[in-house]
Amino acid sequence: MRLIIKNLASIGEAAQEFIDRIDNQKIFAFRGKMGVGKTTFIKAICETLGVCETVNSPSFAIINEYVSDLTGETIYHFDFYRIQSLQEAMNIGVEDYFNSGFLCFIEWPEKIEPLLPDNTVWVDIFEQDDGSRVISKS
Repeated sequence: MRLIIKNLASIGEAAQEFIDRIDNQKIFAFRGKMGVGKTTFIKAICETLGVCETVNSPSFAIINEYVSDLTGETIYHFDFYRIQSLQEAMNIGVEDYFNSGFLCFIEWPEKIEPLLPDNTVWVDIFEQDDGSRVISKS
Protein backbone atom coordinates (compact mmCIF):
# COMPACT_ATOMS: atom_id res chain seq x y z
CA MET A 1 0.00 0.00 0.00
CA ARG A 2 1.17 3.50 -0.83
CA LEU A 3 -0.82 6.62 0.03
CA ILE A 4 0.08 10.22 -0.67
CA ILE A 5 -1.19 13.01 1.57
CA LYS A 6 -0.80 16.20 -0.45
CA ASN A 7 -1.87 18.50 2.38
CA LEU A 8 -3.83 18.55 5.65
CA ALA A 9 -7.09 18.98 3.74
CA SER A 10 -6.63 15.51 2.20
CA ILE A 11 -5.58 13.67 5.36
CA GLY A 12 -9.10 12.43 6.14
CA GLU A 13 -9.36 10.83 2.73
CA ALA A 14 -6.00 9.09 3.24
CA ALA A 15 -7.09 7.93 6.71
CA GLN A 16 -10.25 6.38 5.24
CA GLU A 17 -8.24 4.60 2.56
CA PHE A 18 -5.84 3.32 5.23
CA ILE A 19 -8.77 2.00 7.29
CA ASP A 20 -10.29 0.35 4.23
CA ARG A 21 -7.06 -1.65 3.89
CA ILE A 22 -6.65 -2.66 7.55
CA ASP A 23 -8.32 -6.06 7.05
CA ASN A 24 -8.18 -7.90 10.37
CA GLN A 25 -4.83 -6.46 11.37
CA LYS A 26 -4.68 -4.82 14.78
CA ILE A 27 -1.14 -3.67 15.53
CA PHE A 28 0.43 -0.88 13.50
CA ALA A 29 3.95 0.43 14.06
CA PHE A 30 4.45 3.92 12.60
CA ARG A 31 8.00 4.89 11.67
CA GLY A 32 9.20 8.28 10.52
CA LYS A 33 11.35 11.22 11.49
CA MET A 34 10.35 13.60 14.26
CA GLY A 35 7.70 15.99 12.93
CA VAL A 36 6.81 13.98 9.83
CA GLY A 37 3.19 13.61 10.91
CA LYS A 38 2.83 10.29 12.71
CA THR A 39 0.59 11.71 15.43
CA THR A 40 -1.38 13.79 12.94
CA PHE A 41 -2.08 10.76 10.76
CA ILE A 42 -3.03 8.58 13.73
CA LYS A 43 -5.35 11.35 14.90
CA ALA A 44 -7.02 11.37 11.47
CA ILE A 45 -7.39 7.58 11.57
CA CYS A 46 -8.95 7.70 15.03
CA GLU A 47 -11.37 10.45 14.03
CA THR A 48 -12.36 8.49 10.92
CA LEU A 49 -12.95 5.44 13.14
CA GLY A 50 -15.38 7.50 15.22
CA VAL A 51 -13.28 8.73 18.13
CA CYS A 52 -14.89 12.01 19.23
CA GLU A 53 -12.62 12.77 22.18
CA THR A 54 -9.40 14.74 21.67
CA VAL A 55 -6.67 12.61 20.12
CA ASN A 56 -3.17 13.79 20.94
CA SER A 57 0.32 12.45 21.35
CA PRO A 58 0.84 10.24 24.38
CA SER A 59 4.51 11.24 24.51
CA PHE A 60 4.46 11.78 28.28
CA ALA A 61 1.75 9.29 29.23
CA ILE A 62 3.21 6.67 26.82
CA ILE A 63 -0.30 5.37 26.08
CA ASN A 64 -3.67 6.94 25.39
CA GLU A 65 -6.88 4.94 25.25
CA TYR A 66 -9.75 6.01 23.02
CA VAL A 67 -13.18 4.53 22.32
CA SER A 68 -14.96 4.77 18.99
CA ASP A 69 -18.37 6.37 19.37
CA LEU A 70 -19.44 4.46 16.24
CA THR A 71 -18.43 0.92 17.22
CA GLY A 72 -17.57 1.08 20.91
CA GLU A 73 -14.19 -0.43 20.06
CA THR A 74 -11.16 0.50 22.14
CA ILE A 75 -8.12 1.95 20.39
CA TYR A 76 -4.69 2.20 22.00
CA HIS A 77 -2.21 4.86 20.91
CA PHE A 78 1.39 4.49 22.10
CA ASP A 79 4.37 6.82 21.89
CA PHE A 80 7.61 5.17 22.98
CA TYR A 81 9.89 8.11 22.22
CA ARG A 82 10.67 8.70 25.91
CA ILE A 83 10.90 5.05 26.93
CA GLN A 84 14.32 4.21 28.34
CA SER A 85 14.32 0.40 28.27
CA LEU A 86 12.39 -2.66 27.19
CA GLN A 87 11.75 -3.37 30.85
CA GLU A 88 10.00 -0.01 31.22
CA ALA A 89 7.67 -0.96 28.36
CA MET A 90 7.07 -4.37 29.90
CA ASN A 91 6.25 -2.74 33.23
CA ILE A 92 3.33 -0.88 31.68
CA GLY A 93 2.01 -4.16 30.29
CA VAL A 94 2.49 -3.59 26.57
CA GLU A 95 2.14 -7.30 25.83
CA ASP A 96 -1.33 -7.28 27.38
CA TYR A 97 -2.32 -4.34 25.17
CA PHE A 98 -0.88 -6.01 22.08
CA ASN A 99 -2.77 -9.23 22.86
CA SER A 100 -6.04 -7.44 23.65
CA GLY A 101 -7.47 -7.78 20.16
CA PHE A 102 -7.98 -4.01 19.98
CA LEU A 103 -6.36 -1.64 17.52
CA CYS A 104 -2.89 -0.50 18.60
CA PHE A 105 -1.19 2.44 16.89
CA ILE A 106 2.45 2.75 17.92
CA GLU A 107 4.82 5.68 17.45
CA TRP A 108 8.58 5.11 17.83
CA PRO A 109 8.17 1.30 17.68
CA GLU A 110 11.88 0.80 17.04
CA LYS A 111 12.43 1.53 20.77
CA ILE A 112 10.53 -1.67 21.70
CA GLU A 113 10.86 -3.73 18.53
CA PRO A 114 11.76 -7.01 20.33
CA LEU A 115 8.42 -6.81 22.18
CA LEU A 116 6.28 -6.37 19.08
CA PRO A 117 4.26 -9.38 17.93
CA ASP A 118 5.06 -11.06 14.62
CA ASN A 119 1.80 -9.79 13.12
CA THR A 120 2.78 -6.13 13.55
CA VAL A 121 2.19 -4.07 10.42
CA TRP A 122 4.95 -1.55 9.76
CA VAL A 123 3.85 1.82 8.41
CA ASP A 124 6.48 4.24 7.13
CA ILE A 125 5.81 7.96 6.72
CA PHE A 126 8.12 10.11 4.60
CA GLU A 127 8.02 13.80 3.74
CA GLN A 128 8.62 14.64 0.12
CA ASP A 129 10.33 17.80 -1.16
CA ASP A 130 6.96 19.42 -1.88
CA GLY A 131 5.80 18.90 1.72
CA SER A 132 3.43 16.06 0.91
CA ARG A 133 3.64 12.82 2.89
CA VAL A 134 3.96 9.27 1.61
CA ILE A 135 2.46 6.49 3.72
CA SER A 136 3.58 2.96 2.93
CA LYS A 137 2.52 -0.20 4.70
CA SER A 138 4.58 -3.37 4.75
